[in-house]
Amino acid sequence: MWGKLKTLLEMIKFEHTVFAMPFALMGAFLAARGLPSLRVFFWVVLAMVGARTCAMGFNRIADRRFDAANPRTADRALPAGQVSLFESWLMVVAAGLLFFFACFMLNTLALQIAPVALGLTLFYSLTKRFTWLCHVVLGLALAFSPLGGWVAVSASFQGYPWVLSLGVLFWVAGFDCVYACLDADFDRKAGLFSMPAIFGRRNGFRIAVAFHVLAFALFTLTGMQMGLNYWYYGGIAVTGFALFYQHLIVNPRDLSRIQQSFFSMNGLIALTLLIATCIALATGD
Repeated sequence: MWGKLKTLLEMIKFEHTVFAMPFALMGAFLAARGLPSLRVFFWVVLAMVGARTCAMGFNRIADRRFDAANPRTADRALPAGQVSLFESWLMVVAAGLLFFFACFMLNTLALQIAPVALGLTLFYSLTKRFTWLCHVVLGLALAFSPLGGWVAVSASFQGYPWVLSLGVLFWVAGFDCVYACLDADFDRKAGLFSMPAIFGRRNGFRIAVAFHVLAFALFTLTGMQMGLNYWYYGGIAVTGFALFYQHLIVNPRDLSRIQQSFFSMNGLIALTLLIATCIALATGD
């Protein structure tokens, strides 16, 4: 059983929850102007685990035939037969129920926006079939992370820094566009849509740079809107360096270090902004 669970978690890259989780907690900390209650913290974490597990599991199910045909992804658990379709659906349903239950335990507004948030993450998995704006849809889905954290604490949209969600949207869309370069040739042949597949890798990188410049500006505006002190802007400086570095080490002709760019730098950005926010709140006001 543990071996099967390990395979399922590897299938959905459970460790990549680090991308969205810090922003949900960041929204919660901003709403509370400090540490939220342990109860809220607990249910926010469970909600994020449930939502991401459900979304990634559904993504693997929806893309299983494309994954089997793509040499880069053919060894993933589902196309390789390491887990069954039934087991995958069981994980998706269980994770979805966990997400809704966690939102129910938070407050009424959290439960009301839950179908929209989860629906967007599931819908993303289908968008490569008909639009190259799939990266923006993914960004929009993850933009609910800080909003969800804020609503979990305040049970209201009042005072929410919408620029933070916009920043997450463009940050995610940018790095997903870069990552899609790995499959640009396959996507083109398979009739799938992505910015690199439609516009070419070079233009895909240019679009990603523009998205990340916007994200950097919006994250900076978040600090200004929320009245955060210099500790937050120290985190913004690290964020700017990480964004620059990931475009420095990967280019359209050399994608060999894309794993370092995609995972290490983006995980650093999410954690840095959370930590910088926490320190700024603790030392401000």
